[in-house]
Amino acid sequence: MTSTTSAAEPLPTVEDSWARIDAWLAEHAPLSRALLRPPASPGATAAAEQRLGLTFHPDLVASLRCHDGTELSEDAPVFALNGPFAGITGIVDNTLFLRDVGEDVEDAYDDEDDRELNAYWRHEWLLITHGVAWDAQDGLFLTCRAGDDYGRVGDYFNEDAPSFSEWPSLRAALSAFADALERRLPIGGRIPLAVDGALIWAEPTRTVKARPTSLLDLAARTPEPGPPPAPRPEPPVNGTYAAIGFVRSRAPEPHQPDVVFAEGVHPDELLLRAGVVGKGTVRARTHADAARSAASPWAAARPLVRAGRCGGWGFVTQSAGTEQLTRPEVLRRLACDTRVVALTKRGPEVRVTVYENGAPYADGAHDRLVSSPREDYVRLPDGDWAQTVGVDPWPGSTAAYTDLLAGLRDACGIDFDPDRVRDEPLSSGLVLPVLEDIPEWSRRPVSEIRHLDLDALVERTPEPRLRTALAAQLRRLAAETGLDTHPEATLVLAAVDRGERPELVEDGPLDLRMRTLVAEATAARPTLEPSWRRGRDAPELPVTREDFEAWQLRADAADTLRRFLQLPLPIAAASVLHRRLSEEWRDELDRDLEAREAARGN
Repeated sequence: MTSTTSAAEPLPTVEDSWARIDAWLAEHAPLSRALLRPPASPGATAAAEQRLGLTFHPDLVASLRCHDGTELSEDAPVFALNGPFAGITGIVDNTLFLRDVGEDVEDAYDDEDDRELNAYWRHEWLLITHGVAWDAQDGLFLTCRAGDDYGRVGDYFNEDAPSFSEWPSLRAALSAFADALERRLPIGGRIPLAVDGALIWAEPTRTVKARPTSLLDLAARTPEPGPPPAPRPEPPVNGTYAAIGFVRSRAPEPHQPDVVFAEGVHPDELLLRAGVVGKGTVRARTHADAARSAASPWAAARPLVRAGRCGGWGFVTQSAGTEQLTRPEVLRRLACDTRVVALTKRGPEVRVTVYENGAPYADGAHDRLVSSPREDYVRLPDGDWAQTVGVDPWPGSTAAYTDLLAGLRDACGIDFDPDRVRDEPLSSGLVLPVLEDIPEWSRRPVSEIRHLDLDALVERTPEPRLRTALAAQLRRLAAETGLDTHPEATLVLAAVDRGERPELVEDGPLDLRMRTLVAEATAARPTLEPSWRRGRDAPELPVTREDFEAWQLRADAADTLRRFLQLPLPIAAASVLHRRLSEEWRDELDRDLEAREAARGN
C-alpha cells in the first residue's frame, strides 16, 4: 500500500511522517511508542558512514534524526511484515553481515551486467528494517548507489532475489506508514490495529462468496460416462498392411489393489461403512468402469470403492481417488463388531493391518510389514546410474503382496483372486469421505492466539461465561463463512445457544453436512493449480478460486464447530478465535463477555 498523498501533492517530509506516526502511537499504542529510540547523534551517523564506506541517503539521515530505530521487544512498532526499523547499530551489523555473505555468491551473477538488482547484495545497499525474524534474514533495504535507483527502497529475502518495493523512497514508505495508521489502510495485506496498548498488524476482514458454485450439485446433474467405443481398425493402404520394426510387449503389471476383508459382513454394509452415502451412485462396475467414472466430472473428485464376497468374508477395494482404505478412521468403521484385515501396497512397502471391534487388534500383534529395495536402477560401467524402462521397480513388494495374500488364505480362509476381482462387476459407489480425526497436535492447549493471551482469558473467566461468549463467536464465524446457510449447522448452533451440548453423531445430519463441505472444497481445489500441473485430459472446472476459498472456509468453520462440541473449552476457543474473519473480533469478544456478565447481574 503506497501513501494516499495524491501525485499532485508533494510527499510529507520524513520529519512530518514520523511526527504523525509518533502521535498515533502515543494515543493508541503507548507501549509501542515507548520502544521507539531517541534520535541518533550526527556523530554516530558519521561514524557508521565511515565504517561502511558510503554516505547515507538524506532520507535515512532524516529518519535517524527522528528515531535511532526501535528497541527489539515484544511490543515493538513494526512496519507491517517488514519488521521494526533498524537503528544505526542494526544497520551497520546487518549490512556488514550481508556483504560478507554476498562475497560467497558473487560468481552467480554476470559481472558485466550492472543492473541494480543483478547481485545478491550490493555494497551500497543498507538493510533498514529487521524483517519478520528481526535479523538479517529479510527486510527492506535502501540503495545508496548513485544512478537512477538512488534512494529506492527494496525488498530483501534470503531465499529469493532482491526486488524493489512499491515505495520509490524511504520518504514515501514513512508516509504510507503514517497513512496506514491514521486511516487503517493495508500494507502487505495487513492492517494496523491497537491491541492492549500495542501496535499489531492483522488480516483485514475477508469477503466470502455468498453462493459458491457446487461441483457436487453439478455432478448430480452430469451423467456417468459409459464405456468407450471399441477402436476401429485403420483401413489398409493400397490393399496391404505394412509392419515396421519390432515391438517388445511389456508384461502387464499385476493387479494388486488395496483391499480390506471383513469377517461376516455383507458387501452392501461394507459400502456404507466405507462412506458410500445413499443409493444414487451404487451399481455394479468393473475396475475399469470404476476408474473411468471416478476420473470424470460425475464423481467430483470423490473416491469410488467396490465391494464383494470372498467365502465367509466380505471385502471392499478402491479403484480410484484419494486413498481411503488405509485411513484409521475408515478401518475403525469397517471393523465395527467384527474383525477386518487390510492388505495395502505402497511402492516398496506391503502391509497387513488387523482391526477388531473398531480398534487395532492387540497392539498390532498380527500386523505385518514387508519392505523391499528398488530394482529398476542399474550402475553402468562408467559408474553412472540409469533407470531401466518397462520393468517392475519393486519386484520384492510385488512378490510380498502375493505371499501375504497366500498367508491370509491359509490362516483365515480368504481366497481372493485380484485379477478375477478386477474384471468382475461388483457393487460399487462414490464415497463421501469420513471426517479425519482431529490431529493430536491440535488438541494441545494454546497459550496465545492472534496476540490474545488465551491463558489469561481462560483463567479470569468462569467457564459458563466463557462458553456463552465463544458460542456467540461461533455464530459470527458461521455467518461470516456461510455455514449458517445449512440447516444442519443452524440447528446445532441454536442448541448450543440454549446451553445444550449436542453430540456429533456419525452419519447423522451434521456429520454428513460436514463431510459434504470437505468434499466440495476438495473438488474445487484444482482451481488453485496452474494449468500446466494438471493432467492433459483433466476436465475444465466451472469454478474459480473464490469458489474454492468459500467452500474451504465453510469446511473450516464446520471443523471449528466440531471442535467446540468435542474438545475441552480452552482448546476449542483457540480454533474459534483463530478462524474468525472480522478484524473486529476482539471488540466483539469483549462485548460478548460483558453481555454474559450483564445477564448474570440481572
